[in-house]
Formats: sequence, C-alpha cells, structure tokens
Amino acid sequence: MGVPATGSGGMSGLASGDSLSERTARMREALVKSQSITDSMVSILGSFDHRLSALETAMRPTQIKTHAIRRAHENIDKTLKAAEAILSKFDLSRQAEAKILRGPHEDLESYLQAIDQLRNNVEFFNNNKSFKSSNGVINHTNNLLVKAISKLEEEFKHLLSSYSKPVEPEQLFECLPNSMRPSSGSAGDSAGKILPSNGHADHSNHSTENSVYTTPTLIPPRILPLLHDLAQQMVEASNQQQLQRIYRDIRSPVLDESLRRLGVERLSKDDVQKMQWEVLEAKIGNWIHFMRIAVKLLFAGERKVCDQIFEGFETLGDQCFGDVISGSVSVLLSFGDAIAKSKRSPEKLFVLLDMYEIMRELHSEIEGLFRGKACSEIRESALGLTTRLAKTAQETFGDFEEAVEKDATKTAVADGTVHPLTSYVINYVKFLFDYQSTLKQLFQEFENG
Repeated sequence: MGVPATGSGGMSGLASGDSLSERTARMREALVKSQSITDSMVSILGSFDHRLSALETAMRPTQIKTHAIRRAHENIDKTLKAAEAILSKFDLSRQAEAKILRGPHEDLESYLQAIDQLRNNVEFFNNNKSFKSSNGVINHTNNLLVKAISKLEEEFKHLLSSYSKPVEPEQLFECLPNSMRPSSGSAGDSAGKILPSNGHADHSNHSTENSVYTTPTLIPPRILPLLHDLAQQMVEASNQQQLQRIYRDIRSPVLDESLRRLGVERLSKDDVQKMQWEVLEAKIGNWIHFMRIAVKLLFAGERKVCDQIFEGFETLGDQCFGDVISGSVSVLLSFGDAIAKSKRSPEKLFVLLDMYEIMRELHSEIEGLFRGKACSEIRESALGLTTRLAKTAQETFGDFEEAVEKDATKTAVADGTVHPLTSYVINYVKFLFDYQSTLKQLFQEFENG
C-alpha cells in the first residue's frame, strides 16, 4: 500500500519540472522573437534615417531656392515701397509747384505749406543721392524755392505797404490822457494849441506817471500774423538783409510823415539862433509834447508792431525797429541839442527845466523801447541830451545869480515902490518854486557826477 503512494509523488514532481522547462523555453522563444522584432525595428528605423537623410539632401536645393525667392520678395517689397515714396514725393512736388506758380495772394497759408513741402523734398533727395534723378530734382526744386521766396518778398512788401499809413494828429490826441488833449483845433494850424496857455509845461498838474496812454494801432491786428509768417519764411531762406531793407524803406517814411503832420520840424542850430524868443519858446513847448507823443505813442506802437512781426527773431526785430525810428529820433533830439547849446539867458532856464523834466519822465520808456545792441546809439544820444540840458540849466541858473550880484543899477526908486530888480528876482524865484524837485534832482546828479 505504501509503494503506490511513493510512486504517485514522483510523477507529480516530474510534471512540475516539465512545466518549468516549458516556461523557460517559451520565455527563450519570446526573447528571441523580441530580439528579432528589435532588430527589425532598428533595421526599419535605420532605413527611415537613410531615407530622411536622402530626402533632406534632395530638398536642400528646393530650400535654397525658396529662401532666395523669399528674399527676392522682400527686396521687391522694399523696392516697391521706396518707389512709392519717391513717386509720392514727385506727386507732392507737382502739387506744390502748381501752388507756387499761382502765387501767395489767393491763399497764403496753402502757399506756405507748399514751400515747406518743397524743402522737405530737397531734404529727402539729399538723403537719397543714389537715385539717378536726385540731382536733377534737387536743382529744379531749389530753383522753384528761389522763385517762391521772391514772390513772398513781393507779398510782404505789398501787405506792409498797403496797411502802413501815417497817423493823423487827431488819432494821436485820442490816445492821450484826457488832461493832455488839446481843447480844439489841430496840430497843423497853430503851434500854441498843443501847449498849455503859459507857454511851458503846466506844473499845476505835474504828475504824469499814472496817466493812461493808449498805444495807437499802426497796422491792423489781423494783418500782423500774415506778416510774421512771411518774415519767418524769408529768414529761413536767409533773406534777412532784404527783409530788413524792405521794412525800413516802408515804415520809416510813414513814421516821419506822422510826426510831420503832428508839427515836428527839422530845425538846425542856426535856425534856433535866428528865432525870436517868443517863437522859440512856443516851439520848445510844442517839442516837449511832441517828445511825449513820439515816445509814448508812435515809438511804442512801432515797437509793438516790430515785436509781433519779428517774434522769434528778436535781434532782427531790434535792428528793424532801430532803422525805422532812428531818423525821427534824430530830428527830435537835434532840436533839443540846439537849445541846450544855444546862447544862455535867464528866461531860458524855465524851458530848459521843462525839457529836462520830459527827458527824465521818458527815461524808462526810452530804455525799454530802445533796448538791444542795435538801438544803443539812440539810448546814448537821449541820455547825452538829458545831461546837456541839466548842465545848461545849471549854468543858466549860475548866470542868473551872477547877473544879480553884478547889477550896477544905482538909481533909487523915488516913489518908494519896490525896486525893479527886486521885483524881477522875486518873480523869478517864485517861478522856480514850481521846479523845486527838478532843481534838487538836477543838482544831485551833478554832485554825484
């Protein structure tokens, strides 16, 4: 009974061994198949790599051609854009040329825009000299610009001349404070109507610092911006000297005529010496008022016009202003110099003090209006006249003192009335009381000197 059992166990162990062997065989077979598959895949991948390499080699010429075509397209686009820019410049040049040939009178703003466009075109073609036609275009455009600036000069001259008119005396009187306006008549028909009745400056209303003056309108405000734009174009075209000449030749005679209509005369020292005292005294009184009107109204108006037309070009504006007013200032100051250098006499002291006062009163305006290097001689001339008037007045006052001291009159007054010399001196000194502050200022200046 025990043997079969043993035999049965032996068969079971043998079956288990066979199963393990089979598994091992299957695993070996699977490994062999896997290796075979791997080798096949490696072979296939190697074939793909070879094909891809061959394909890449075959595609390289195509890629090179494609890149070349792309670059060609980019160059064509750039060329087309450059050509378009050039063509647009030519088109704008034709439009600008048409405007230039029509002239600035119809549409000044459009005309100025055309000039700016031509200048931009010159700059563009100067920066693109590689174009075959650049030099020709530049030469043609520059010639056109010369014509354009010439037309602008004519337009500037036409506008300035058309709106530059002498100012009538009545217009100037309306710009004065009420207390200084003549009661009746005009400047042209009498010398005394501009004057207070006493023949010299009225000291009863001595303070003029707070008086309100209204600057006259010499050129309509709507015209000034147009003149400024024209002047700016001429300056940018380096035509400053021509601009300065045109401005002086038009505005200076107008200012001279305004003063002539007011009553200003060109008198020499000899003319002054030959005049009777009553006539000369009236002319001195008028001169005082002429100086005030000229500086506070006419010269102030000219400076205002200059500043607006030549805004942005201050040095040129100063030169033009100096050119315009120099002749008129010379006429006014020369009369004052003639009086200051004329033969001294006691009765002249009061008019000398009046003249000195007006020059002192106008000092700040003269310094402000005649600013800049171009007007330095005018400022110095005005200051020189003030100094000469002060010196002559002081010497005249000394002559009066000396004349009184040396008076040799021995005749006694029989009826007991005041001696004529005493009466004369008292009246003279009474008049001097009106000039206390002026005399004090005058003598202080010489003491400081």
